[in-house]
Amino acid sequence: MKNILVPVGSSKNAKSHLQYAIDFAKAFGAKVYVVQIYNVYTKAGTMIKIDHILERESQAFLDEHVASVDKKGVEVVTRVFKGNLVDTIGLACKALKVDLILLEPRTNSIKEEVFLGKTSGKIIKQTQIPALIVPEGYAYKPIVKILMAAKSVALEKSEALQPLKSIKEQFKSIINLLLVKTPYYNEGDFEVNEELKALITNAENVEAPTTFQGVLEHYKDHNPDLLCVIRRKRGFFNKLWEKNTILKKDFHSTTMPVLVLSGLR
Repeated sequence: MKNILVPVGSSKNAKSHLQYAIDFAKAFGAKVYVVQIYNVYTKAGTMIKIDHILERESQAFLDEHVASVDKKGVEVVTRVFKGNLVDTIGLACKALKVDLILLEPRTNSIKEEVFLGKTSGKIIKQTQIPALIVPEGYAYKPIVKILMAAKSVALEKSEALQPLKSIKEQFKSIINLLLVKTPYYNEGDFEVNEELKALITNAENVEAPTTFQGVLEHYKDHNPDLLCVIRRKRGFFNKLWEKNTILKKDFHSTTMPVLVLSGLR
């Protein structure tokens, strides 16, 4: 893992989140790109564009933001981009060869009941970038135990496992695989290939209406430091996909990071 991207909003948690990202990157010897994205606007009633003002203000904000944390020898680079959030994040990740994006659950939302706000929700829902959602105020610690939950491990893109593989190698993590049999189960969904088999320590089969429900019912038994799920159109967050905002009452895992792998098929 060489390049980590951290989008910055205006939340009160932004400093804590960036410090986690730096601590996490230090463990891997990775570079951190701290970015802010703004849209292009025209001042009402005039033809004067103000995007250059927004760019200048955004860059000043990022420079001050980075200066407020302990970089611990990690290379931290700031970038300001203009454009549509999701499209621009995707282009930035491709140009910077980003391996993982670290997200705050709520980059702008001030609603206490919200777990995943609109900005982070859009990135999770509308991109295929591997992402790590870090709870608010969460202090960095080694990731010793991982719970990976999936309704299917039929692999077509082996590179999708790379973030999980990197974390396991770095922390010598134990990975427990929770295979959730849902009403949409297909023959072969639970056939673990050699690459994934080499990563996991144990595998458990359970039944639940959705992968999401299976995790809610069983993750406390494993007491993991990290929950790993797969981004699929009809996958883990299916119950929550209708809106970009995800409420805490609908997603109880607000005390540990969640690694979202890109779609495996």
